[in-house]
Amino acid sequence: MSLKFGVIGGGSWATAIVKMLTENLEEVGWYMRSVYALEHLKKEKHNPNYLSAVEFDTTHLKLSNDINEIIDYADYLIFAVPSAFVGKELEKVTTSLKDKIIFSAIKGIVPETGQIVGAHFHDAYDIPFENIGVITGPCHAEEVALERLSYLTIACADEQHAQIVADHLKSWYIKTTISDDTIGTEYAAMLKNIYAIAAGIAHGLGYGDNFQSVLMSNAIREMKKFIKKVHKMKRNINDSAYLGDLLVTGYSVFSRNRMFGNMIGKGYTVKSAQMEMSMVAEGYYAAESAFKINQELGAKTPIINAVYQVLYKGKDPKTTFKKLTEKLD
Repeated sequence: MSLKFGVIGGGSWATAIVKMLTENLEEVGWYMRSVYALEHLKKEKHNPNYLSAVEFDTTHLKLSNDINEIIDYADYLIFAVPSAFVGKELEKVTTSLKDKIIFSAIKGIVPETGQIVGAHFHDAYDIPFENIGVITGPCHAEEVALERLSYLTIACADEQHAQIVADHLKSWYIKTTISDDTIGTEYAAMLKNIYAIAAGIAHGLGYGDNFQSVLMSNAIREMKKFIKKVHKMKRNINDSAYLGDLLVTGYSVFSRNRMFGNMIGKGYTVKSAQMEMSMVAEGYYAAESAFKINQELGAKTPIINAVYQVLYKGKDPKTTFKKLTEKLD
């Protein structure tokens, strides 16, 4: 019997993942909250709000706006909703998640618990760690839509699960690597969004490419220290899953976190920058979580601290970043 996959989420990343899966599967289950988007998709064959250039053959999609229906349908579930809404979506779950293999394509922290998504599933739903995995970049949804060559890292403690997911996502424009560092890749995916905001703020303040490269070079070392404190294991921080993901988020025009930071650097208030952007900048929530987690870990994280001060303590970006430049090398 062939395995069934279900995708949870209606945003750009969820849409990109469904597109990748349809390259390899006869049918893909897809849950999204919005009835409007679902109906539009059935009629017009594309998501009205995100990556609307991607056309779907809806005869190969099992669409539903009932999350329980898709959970019951699938063996493998891929969650791709913004981390801030994970809690809300999971409140609707009445069916059992037991025996399901859960992969998170969410880059961030569940604000209610301050946990990365994998840990949240483990603690709240008793799912064993070997049935929890992570899908990370360097990969922008917009580029998947354009079928530009993209790379994914699929991490899971159970290598077989990682391989199955990788085999179902890969195609001529998607290359996949598997890893057993679930915790490290998931934290890296969250932290890189904070560093992208930092890169954006610097750009908005008028710092140039020279400073940007120093910032990124410091960011990868800061990330290494942070992740090592969370979970010590042998990992090469220069691998694509960590460094590659950081670079694309920090430099790309498609990066919403960088865009958000850029607005802050240019003088927008946090509120007004959020209003202006219709998409969630994950790094905003991540900055608070990472700062709080690090209060216990005690890693040296000047960049995270600077972003936190600007976003949550109302500190002036210009002065804060001037001080940050003294701390970088």
